[in-house]
Amino acid sequence: MFHVVLYQPEIPPNAGNVMRLCTNTGARLHLIEPLGFAIDDRRLRRAGLDYRARTVFDTWPDFDTFLARVAPRRLHMFTRHGRTRYDRVAFAADDALVFGPETRGLPASLIRRGAEEGGVYLPMQPDNRSINLGNVVSIALYEAWRQNAFEGSENK
Repeated sequence: MFHVVLYQPEIPPNAGNVMRLCTNTGARLHLIEPLGFAIDDRRLRRAGLDYRARTVFDTWPDFDTFLARVAPRRLHMFTRHGRTRYDRVAFAADDALVFGPETRGLPASLIRRGAEEGGVYLPMQPDNRSINLGNVVSIALYEAWRQNAFEGSENK
């Protein structure tokens, strides 16, 4: 239903947690290279447990290749510098939720390629820098799925 895109992810346990999340929500995971780990990294396997074999995911050499091959309906770029709060976005099937690398976030050039919302953010208390990548993806993906009546869930 949704595409979760990790742009140049760096930390294997975060990617493993997102892998598990995508499996449980029916989202397709896309990893944009370069990755900060090998797909067979033991830390990725441990975080994803047995979900790696069940997760529908692809790796792409760059963002443009992902766009050309997948052609998602819209791009929602998640950034702490966003202008639109996550719960004010109308998510739809085949949208891509795009998240940046843990240490630097999405580059401005990618954020500008997103939907008209100017980047999507999650509110935080003042003087804080970031929220863990896996947590941000969880919050965003479940909000998108909720807006779409938890389509495909066995226990709506």
